[in-house]
Amino acid sequence: MITIKIFQFNPFQENTYVLYDETHECVVIDPGCYSVKEKEQLTNFISSKNLKPVKVINTHGHIDHILGIAFVSAKYNIDYYLHRGDSILLNNSSDIGVNFGMNFEKPAKLPVFVEEGNEIKFGNSVLEVIYTPGHSQGGICFYCRKDNFLISGDTLFDNSIGRTDLFGGNYDTLISSIKSKLFVLPDDCKVYPGHGPETSIASEKKDNPFFK
Repeated sequence: MITIKIFQFNPFQENTYVLYDETHECVVIDPGCYSVKEKEQLTNFISSKNLKPVKVINTHGHIDHILGIAFVSAKYNIDYYLHRGDSILLNNSSDIGVNFGMNFEKPAKLPVFVEEGNEIKFGNSVLEVIYTPGHSQGGICFYCRKDNFLISGDTLFDNSIGRTDLFGGNYDTLISSIKSKLFVLPDDCKVYPGHGPETSIASEKKDNPFFK
């Protein structure tokens, strides 16, 4: 069974997730740690639980979700995974960071690209990659079928959806992604978004104002 630890990092209050199971292998999802203190929070937790990070995986390439990619990848000598559609965001992140007064550290390694239907494996656990463009061109979600939860990134939030006014965003595409890819998941599927509190598929189908 997967245990989920949530951190809120950087000025954008982005949710960074550490997922681990009984083997103590873990993956870090959307490492947004930026300050020295935030990096210490992450590494201290990993050390305290005696975890072994094996992958960094990203739901998309916006700056607030990738600020810690270089740090985590180098610290644990592990690869980071991204959808090819957001490679342009990654490649331009140094310039984007300047716009927000932030220094983006470019990773030493190139990303490993994942696509719809790929599986992210660690320990005894599997996450399925679901391609959900609309917030960005390369937006993806990670679904654990066994434990019935979804890491939704900035695709779906509690009573909201991701912005579509940024580069690569498209409102109709995002709505279609959510309806066709996420709302077909079990109603009791727990949803962990890129910002804000947890929710469920049932709650969003029932109460999300974008689907009334």
